[in-house]
Amino acid sequence: MQIASPASGQGLARYETLDIHMQAIECVIQVMHSHMHEELALEDLASVACLSPYHFNRVFRRLIGIPPVEFLSALRFQAARRLLLTTSLSVTDICFEVGYSSMGSFTTRFTQLVGLSPRLLRQRAHEFEPPLIEEGVEPAAKRFPGSPNTRMKNTIRGWISAPASFQGTIYVGLFTSPIPQGAPVRCAKLHAAGTYALHGVVDGVYYLRSAAFPLAADLRACLLPGEKILLGSNMSPLVVQAGLVSGSSDLVLHPPRLTDPPLVMGLPLL
Repeated sequence: MQIASPASGQGLARYETLDIHMQAIECVIQVMHSHMHEELALEDLASVACLSPYHFNRVFRRLIGIPPVEFLSALRFQAARRLLLTTSLSVTDICFEVGYSSMGSFTTRFTQLVGLSPRLLRQRAHEFEPPLIEEGVEPAAKRFPGSPNTRMKNTIRGWISAPASFQGTIYVGLFTSPIPQGAPVRCAKLHAAGTYALHGVVDGVYYLRSAAFPLAADLRACLLPGEKILLGSNMSPLVVQAGLVSGSSDLVLHPPRLTDPPLVMGLPLL
């Protein structure tokens, strides 16, 4: 008979606790989606997870990468962006619909996070023309030889992987926050998976985020691809010090998951 050591037992307990916590966090995020028009305090969300507010805040941030209040705020502005693009509701009505009571605060915050004011976002959408579905796809770029982040100072190079069947536009951006919101520090646009480069990156701590929009003939499907969008993010931030980059700059695109930080910025209208 093989008897598990205390260390292995502790490891199993940690995995079980992690799984329980993730299930609780997923339940909380589902509540955020269904009740975002209501006032949801940290205490309310913690009660859904059956954790104290302090412990819940720590667990959520450790597993998702951002505090729950920031996640909820991003969800609200993501929903506001969707309503602006798919309904004729006034900006005021949308403000109340996503749980804001102050029109001024809503407009200011929306502009900061999305990158466009609500009215300008709508205007850009009316003027936007989807890429032609018949457009050819550029061949995937080749990898740069050698270590990607040591060839040139203040330059982040990496590789973006996507399913072989993907056709569309891939955006990759560098942010100072785990949530892809507002204008990125640096960005690039690709028409196929492969190598990207972000030049002129000053010293600091950054988060890589990528979104891939599939080709679509329908305007709504092009602007709001829903489950057809692909997302990518690095697990830990990149650190640029003395012009040299440390951390993984490769990204793997995948369908959106419930726990992914919401995509707030107004792609592809920016």
